[in-house]
Amino acid sequence: MRNDLRWWQTAVIYHIYPLSFSDSSGDGIGDLAGITSRLDYLRSLGVDALWLSPIYASPMVDHGYDITDHKAINPMFGTLADFERLVEEIRRRDMRLILDFVPGHTSDQHVWFQESRASLDSPKRDWYVWRDPGPEGGPPSNWMGYFGPSWTYDASTGQYYLHQHASMPDLNWRSPAVLEAMLGVLAFWLDKGVDGFRVDLIAAIIKDDQFRDEPVSTAYLEHRNPYYSLEHIHTLDQAQTHDVVRELRRKLDAYGDRVMLGELDPIPGLMSYYGAALDECHLPLNLHLQNTPWQADAVRRVVDAYDSALPPGAWPNWNVSNHDQSRVASRVGVHQARVAQMLLMTLRGTPIWYYGDEIGMTDVQISSVRMRDAMGHLAHGGIFSRDPARTPMQWDAGPNAGFSAPPEETWLPIAPDYETVNVAVQSEDPRSQLNLFRQLVALRRETPELRVGTYRSIDFEPNGVFAYERRHLDARVVVALNFRDADQCLDLASLAPDGDVLLSTELDRSGVEPLSGLKVRPNEGVVLRPVS
Repeated sequence: MRNDLRWWQTAVIYHIYPLSFSDSSGDGIGDLAGITSRLDYLRSLGVDALWLSPIYASPMVDHGYDITDHKAINPMFGTLADFERLVEEIRRRDMRLILDFVPGHTSDQHVWFQESRASLDSPKRDWYVWRDPGPEGGPPSNWMGYFGPSWTYDASTGQYYLHQHASMPDLNWRSPAVLEAMLGVLAFWLDKGVDGFRVDLIAAIIKDDQFRDEPVSTAYLEHRNPYYSLEHIHTLDQAQTHDVVRELRRKLDAYGDRVMLGELDPIPGLMSYYGAALDECHLPLNLHLQNTPWQADAVRRVVDAYDSALPPGAWPNWNVSNHDQSRVASRVGVHQARVAQMLLMTLRGTPIWYYGDEIGMTDVQISSVRMRDAMGHLAHGGIFSRDPARTPMQWDAGPNAGFSAPPEETWLPIAPDYETVNVAVQSEDPRSQLNLFRQLVALRRETPELRVGTYRSIDFEPNGVFAYERRHLDARVVVALNFRDADQCLDLASLAPDGDVLLSTELDRSGVEPLSGLKVRPNEGVVLRPVS
């Protein structure tokens, strides 16, 4: 096996939404102590690193992405001492910790912004983006943010301030003082033992300094979010953004073996965020599978195109769910969710897993009175919410699914299927999705071809199956994934006469089978080793 790889290249990263993972205090809200209490479970999964969504001080208008103090823990999650204990316990179990870093904006309640808006000559005036009204007295440009128009007029100073997110003014990264302050934020948490950061909306850090209008986009016809009414050529992916990303990377590199994940929509410039010298993001986050039709040929095209586009020496990464998207089991169905699990754990690169997907959690239908995602409502005119994919983790069949002690109501409702879809029940079922996840992680860990090997897709009929080969030195394994609810008979005899089945998504299949007529059952995936 290659011994020149960094820890994050062979790791399985597990994404935790702290509000919903485990509540230790009984207030219905997940917290840091709750996460600490579940570390043995996470270790039993075989995951190597935990990524936490924001835990910083915040009024929680956007569930923590609206920050008022980058160096403080939100009291609802606990204290700095709770955080330090979490780091210590993660270390004791030989795991790593990744935090969210939100560089583009702050809460409008942040002391920096309060000082910035105090007067035109405030020392922090240029920490945010302020502009005089446009020629006709309105906003300086037509820019549209994720939750509506990007400019808000401040009557006390007669200028507009920029915010790509409602109530969250954008920081001005062209100011050296902002760069220095935010690098100090990274240093604060790195000194606490953090192993890396997932950088929020990394392509939106820098905006056009001429504040030119953006052209109208036809994509708005396909979306209900006004954000897509414009082509964001002046507010995303600016050339100077890469200068900032390299500064962030240098700070992490000064601490040794750290990792930077950059959140990026599937944009044409995705690969550029590795950096020409691989000196930007270690892992520009690859969200393609979350936006691809769940069909074998479509998924294959995406995987082939992504793998072939990687710069020399760059390392791939994959995920199928996150806190902003519908859960994978709701998108592809509960049977195909097992296929998605195998896909993610057998592709080349670092897999990133969203909490609860290992037991097949699905989106929860939530009444309007229980909705908490104010930003989601703003973004889609009151018809969309990210809450269904953020509901509490289902630990057991007891009250509140074991997430929180009654009688307090959980911050979001518990899924109605929690009595059967939970960790305790699935731990006792040898063929459960949870045990499939554990076996996939173990297989990946013990199989160099899956951890570090090359990738090559395989051509054959029928096209309802996506198959590929992973090779390391002279060893290889083949993965065949049936995306259809019908038997498929594959001819893989060109690879070898027979195949030793290492794992099936049904967890009921092993032994050597002929490859000339390999049967893959409905909604089944298999990993096998060709045998001469």
